Amino acid sequence: MKKHQERHYRYESVKSDLVSFQVRVKETDLWIKAERDLTARAKDLVISYRKQIEDFIRKNPIFLKSLAPLTLSGIAVPAIVREMILAGQKANTGPMAAVAGAIAERVGRKLLDYSREVIVENGGDCFIMMNRPIEVGIFAGDSPLSHRVALRLRPEKLPAGVCTSSGTVGHSLSFGTADAVTVISRSSALADAAATSVANVVRTSADIEKGLSHAQKIEGLLGVVIIVKDRLGAWGEVELVRW
Repeated sequence: MKKHQERHYRYESVKSDLVSFQVRVKETDLWIKAERDLTARAKDLVISYRKQIEDFIRKNPIFLKSLAPLTLSGIAVPAIVREMILAGQKANTGPMAAVAGAIAERVGRKLLDYSREVIVENGGDCFIMMNRPIEVGIFAGDSPLSHRVALRLRPEKLPAGVCTSSGTVGHSLSFGTADAVTVISRSSALADAAATSVANVVRTSADIEKGLSHAQKIEGLLGVVIIVKDRLGAWGEVELVRW
């Protein structure tokens, strides 16, 4: 059974001198860092993107419930919805597996009009744009490796999405039991869906290699880190540091 965790991890995961602020709209709960407080602009963006997704769901209920990839039809599809569908196709998940990452990236990219550096975290799924190296700690629940290792991201690899799925922490649906599967991609929506996809195949530490192999088959990923209890595996453009 998954454990509920208060989101204290978000205050510790990314250390920087940027201004931090929180934006909540219904189920969406963003922790944002920027050069100045952009709460009002960020909230308007969240409301807009949520409305696009909610309106689409009302007309296409399967979009909300499907655990399998969907195909794009000839009907008008908002850009954020299209992005979620395409991410699900690449990762072999339903489109809603990409929703947190998609919203984080869409909000983050718009806020870059007002701040040269932006980090948007949405329930463990991040959009990151920094002009300097940054370290992102990996929260892995009760694992002894939780917040003991971090990803170092260099500016030439940014902007990027860094998204984490867990089979032991949080409320998101996962069929695996990994403490953390963290994925890096240029697309936060794809990183989010891929983290879910990889986490679904990791049930024990013996499945770490299986998870890494699965990740390598998903087009568009830069790297992945899998943590199960005291075991860790990584693949791709991953620079790990002590945290």
